[in-house]
Amino acid sequence: MHKGLSARAVLAVVAAACLTLSTAPAIAQAPAAGDVKSGVDAWSAGNYDAAVRIWQPLADKGDPDAQFNLAQAYKMGRGVPLDLARAEALYGRAAAKGHTQAADAYGLLLFQRGERQKALPYIEAAASRGDPRAQYIMGVAHFNGDIATKDWVRAYALTSLARQAGLPQATSALQQMDQHIPLPDREKSVVLAEQIAAQTQANRQRLNASAELGTQLALAEPAPARQPTPDRKPAVIASARPAVTVHPAQSSTERPERERRPPAPPATPAPKPAPSAKPAPRPTPVAASGPWRVQLGAFGVPGNAEALWARIKGRSELSGRTRVLAPAGKLTKLQATGFASSADAQSACARLRAGGFTCLATRD
Repeated sequence: MHKGLSARAVLAVVAAACLTLSTAPAIAQAPAAGDVKSGVDAWSAGNYDAAVRIWQPLADKGDPDAQFNLAQAYKMGRGVPLDLARAEALYGRAAAKGHTQAADAYGLLLFQRGERQKALPYIEAAASRGDPRAQYIMGVAHFNGDIATKDWVRAYALTSLARQAGLPQATSALQQMDQHIPLPDREKSVVLAEQIAAQTQANRQRLNASAELGTQLALAEPAPARQPTPDRKPAVIASARPAVTVHPAQSSTERPERERRPPAPPATPAPKPAPSAKPAPRPTPVAASGPWRVQLGAFGVPGNAEALWARIKGRSELSGRTRVLAPAGKLTKLQATGFASSADAQSACARLRAGGFTCLATRD
């Protein structure tokens, strides 16, 4: 059974996200609400008390932009005493009215303080809008199968998108996933990642249109969830034990060997052995050629492909073969070329699989 990815790394991302919200808050400006804009102007000028006085009555009347801005003020303690509980409540009220920034902040705060199931819908929605922090959190959740359905294809796709967006924690998560997620699932994740990216773009366009029109539009339906990936138990490999030589018990009717034999004559000194000739140098393997190749893996991090080749290239099945790193969407395939026939490639794969490696015969 694989070990789940560390919750500490996920919380580090959430904490960093919340810190970003607290140190450089986005302040909502509603074109139709001039008073909200006046508060934004006061805030930008450093007059936090005045901004809060403008937003407070609007927030009490249910204006989501004012609620979000006031939540930011309480989260930072500017113009009002720092009060995270009140900030969270205001984020929640604004999120309930469809304020996406408030929903993102609300979900992250819920997740950070341990209410993960309650936070999950907000994190999922943020991921559908392309937020890399949310994509990373959902990727880890689908990989671990703790707060979301275990789905390794979706996990790899979402984490890959987070890495492409520049989230550093996603790179280390992919390196761990490479060790557990089978090659076919990683290849499927490339297609799914493209679908999610296209859907994310459509969601953003709809949100932009909503902002311009001053209306709330429903997001596009998320990509259909895949069937849960069953737990894959690692193969149990019998440990190799050293051979034990069993000596038969000596018969009580027989005398020991040394008693039955006469004393041996003095040994003649053995002649000195002739100096051994130096072994001939091994010939350099000749590069093999042929239209068939074997695929040894596909990796989200190219360095993992290089590391596998360093481990496996000395095997006899790959002697004289040429290493190829073939890009396939977001993955890098590790292949070895130079097999003359399908039978040669299949035979090499069979021996490699027996040695515990993944292998697939394919043709150029």
